Amino acid sequence: MSVSAVDDQQRAARLLLRHPLIRSTDEDRYRLVRRHASTLTEWFEINTGWALHVDSEVVRLEREPASLEDATHPFAARRGGMPFSRRRYVLLMLSLSVLERSDTQIALGRLAEQVMVIAAAPELVAAGFAFELGTREERSDLVAAVQLLLEWGVLARVAGDEEEFVRNAGDALYDVSRRVLSQLLVTRRGPSTIAATAFSERTAGMRDRGTAPTAELRNLRLRHTLTRRLLDDPVLYLDELTEEETAYLRSQRALICRRITECTGLVAEIRQEGIAMVDFDDDFSDVRMPEKGTEGHVTLLLAELLAQSGAAESRVDTLVVHVRSIAPDYARYWRKGAAEAASELVETALGRLLALRLVARDGDVIRVLPALARFALAAPTIIGARKQ
Repeated sequence: MSVSAVDDQQRAARLLLRHPLIRSTDEDRYRLVRRHASTLTEWFEINTGWALHVDSEVVRLEREPASLEDATHPFAARRGGMPFSRRRYVLLMLSLSVLERSDTQIALGRLAEQVMVIAAAPELVAAGFAFELGTREERSDLVAAVQLLLEWGVLARVAGDEEEFVRNAGDALYDVSRRVLSQLLVTRRGPSTIAATAFSERTAGMRDRGTAPTAELRNLRLRHTLTRRLLDDPVLYLDELTEEETAYLRSQRALICRRITECTGLVAEIRQEGIAMVDFDDDFSDVRMPEKGTEGHVTLLLAELLAQSGAAESRVDTLVVHVRSIAPDYARYWRKGAAEAASELVETALGRLLALRLVARDGDVIRVLPALARFALAAPTIIGARKQ
């Protein structure tokens, strides 16, 4: 395969990992993936266990997360937008339930009414969920869910404006794409077939693949799990793996990393503590570091502070005091009121460091993880400095 063909295939793989659902109306992206659909279908099936579905309307990589415990990469209706709260997630699921039974067109007001009906279910009320459209905040939360559905292509705006609905001064009308809607759910088993009622048991049941009856199948599942984690996680720490996973990774590390590099262009950085698949193009992650703006600078400064301190742990209040104390030094570069907003800035910075697997958090205690060491800058050495 020529260099240009390899690059083209890697672009298709990277695109699918960033956008697991692509509509045919997105012509350039759709055609790129279609060109390499056969090769990518085989690669994802062998190395991750993810199915790739391609038809005349949509491309869907049925990407299952490596872990359901990571809450550091929430949905947002648009890049840089407000992360989804629990209520927004519930409203998103309820909206999908309504759309599953709706006509091919639906008004936002009608969608809201149907969501309110479902939200009154005893199970949701008992869980403390309430939705009545009585406040601007409630309408904004529903609109955030709708905007995500617009981004995915489940809905297409025909007329109206969501902001008018938020102000309680108007409505909007949408076409509903049945084809895209049918491709959203990615589970081994349908939720309706699971008898368990506890959330953790239901999610486990939807992902359950049964017991692997042979050593070959067990090894295949280990490969899938480890490859998924290397693709999903900024850093894979060895001390988080089971003994079986660790043993398999040690014997198959070179092969797994080489296959990922060949498919995606990511390059393995292997250290004693674990592995990171490095993206030199810097377009894989939803969290970048360093990043512009006050929040980005504070994140970088806190990373440097924690890395250079030599302490295994720190406390949130200590970091807040530090940011407040250095705010005057950066007054020319930070937004106004940064000192007064030190607590908020620290929380935002810690959220980014958590998402990048650079720190771990237990309440108000922040634990430094090995990958943060790359931000421990040494004192500069001036070559050829004039002696005094």
